[in-house]
Amino acid sequence: QVQLVESGGGLVQAGGSLRLSCTASGRSFSTINMAWFRQAPGKEREFVGASRWSGGTTYFADSVKGRFTISRDYAKNMVYLQMNSLKPEDTAVYYCAAWVPPAASYNYWGQGTQVTVSS
Repeated sequence: QVQLVESGGGLVQAGGSLRLSCTASGRSFSTINMAWFRQAPGKEREFVGASRWSGGTTYFADSVKGRFTISRDYAKNMVYLQMNSLKPEDTAVYYCAAWVPPAASYNYWGQGTQVTVSS
């Protein structure tokens, strides 16, 4: 049973930083693409960034590019989202997601962790 658990959310002032963690369990994630999404109040869930296991590449939404980074600890099945220069518009519930084949898209999700950025 695949499980994803996020942690690290909280309240931070604009310009500050937070690091979110995602602990994955239930199988090896060394060949699994992982991603972060977020959902702000009254808005649809949106893509934040992803980490491809093949080549170790990462890519991000334009809204966070240059401010957010993703890293992975393959030995610990952990994925991290480092968020710098946070803005009030980054306020949202952040979700970790895994794309486990043979699914066509991300098919496992964590419960989410709240990030609130005050102005």
